[in-house]
Order: sequence, then C-alpha cells, then structure tokens
Amino acid sequence: MFKLKLGLAAGLALTCLSTAAAEPVQPSQIMTQAEAKAEKGDGYVFYSYFTKPTFGTQDALTGVAVIEPGNEIHPPHIHAEEEYLMVIEGEGVWSLKDKDIAAKAGDILYAAPWDSHGIRNTGKKPLKFVVMKWHSKGLPVPVDPAVKAKP
Repeated sequence: MFKLKLGLAAGLALTCLSTAAAEPVQPSQIMTQAEAKAEKGDGYVFYSYFTKPTFGTQDALTGVAVIEPGNEIHPPHIHAEEEYLMVIEGEGVWSLKDKDIAAKAGDILYAAPWDSHGIRNTGKKPLKFVVMKWHSKGLPVPVDPAVKAKP
C-alpha cells in the first residue's frame, strides 16, 4: 500500500513538473513603472505590469491606472476572471452590480466572475488604483449566468 501511494505521489509530481515546464511562466522579478507598458487613453494612463501565466494563474493582468477628474477607463463591465481593485490616491465612485458606492484611497473592490464593476473619478485630483485579475489554472472558466444553456 505504501509503495502504491508513493508511486502515485511521484507520478503526480512528475506530471505537474512536466506541465509546468511545458508552459513558460512568469519568473519572480520586480518590474519598475518605467518598465511597465503604458497605454494612454482619453483622460487616463494605464500601466500594465505582469501579464504572463504563473504556476497557478492564466489570463492575468496586473497594473496601475491613473484617471483624470471626470473620467473613467471604460464603463462598468463584466468578465470571467476574478478581479481586485485598490484605490491608492484620489476619490471617485465604484460601480458594483449596478450600484454606485463612494471610493476613496485605501478602499478595495473584489469582483467575482460576471459581476458588473468599474470605477470613475469624480474628484478634483487624479485617481490612482491598482488592479489584479486572473483565472486560476485547473478550474473551469466560469459560465456567464446570463447565457442560457441550450437544451
């Protein structure tokens, strides 16, 4: 019995290692803002940092956004990935599941898959926030509840 368990554990470990080795993953590193890809839009700048798959994630995005007063990057939206947003400077309004809520420095929003969310700058100074979103490897992509299954 012990040999069977040991053999199963070794086989699982080799499978995991071979799978991990087959896909390039994000190495441990520090990225400066100067190294981040800057996307300038109408009333905002978005700095994209790490986007490669990691050992446990895919479809990842990490970044920092700076939104000028009276602007947003895009209207509230939905997607399959989980997402965290943290305001680090300024103030504005969160949109979460069609409700507007005041946003200020130190606040964090978590959006589950397919929940509508967003942020806009309603203050007088630039609003800066950090964003992290991803999909976990090994888990099925969540199905949008608005899409009805065909019989």
